[in-house]
Amino acid sequence: MSITDEEKQHLVDYLAHGRSALLWKLEGLDEHDLRRPLVPTGTNLLGLVKHVAITSGGYFAGVFDRPSAELDDWFDGRDDDADMWVPADESRADVLGLWERAWAHADATIEALPLDAPGHVAWWRPANRDVTLHQILVHVVAELHRHAGHADLVRELIDGSAGLRDGGTNLPDDKDWPAHVARIQAAADAHRSPTGQ
Repeated sequence: MSITDEEKQHLVDYLAHGRSALLWKLEGLDEHDLRRPLVPTGTNLLGLVKHVAITSGGYFAGVFDRPSAELDDWFDGRDDDADMWVPADESRADVLGLWERAWAHADATIEALPLDAPGHVAWWRPANRDVTLHQILVHVVAELHRHAGHADLVRELIDGSAGLRDGGTNLPDDKDWPAHVARIQAAADAHRSPTGQ
């Protein structure tokens, strides 16, 4: 395996880890909990999965002249944030089907092209629009893991579930979490302004 092939495989592995971590956050939840917004901006678990599928899939489609009828024009006629939530008539299966198709297209693009393959991101600033597969892989890995972090917090708000992945949460098993939180709150309170702001 050449250095370039090894670099590419590292990025593909990080993509796989992020995809797995994000999907794990859906496990065991009903339709209501998957969709409900838990922060003022409306972030919700199924919306995060939909967003990642559409945007990540799109980066590996038209950007590299490998069109996808489903992804290339997805935003045409839709609100800017239509990818961040799931209407009542769209099922979990619909979103997961989109996820599978988007990533199958992305995987085929990644497999077919070398890291230095040129692409063009039309919606980026003009000075940054010309890219390589390597740049897009790094960009999508960063974005995917960012959204997996969002999903960590949303899932914890739903039912207290936390951690990195099934069978390896990366959290201590015997931690007294209420005492830990109380200690952190006390440290924050020590810096509260006299006016409470």
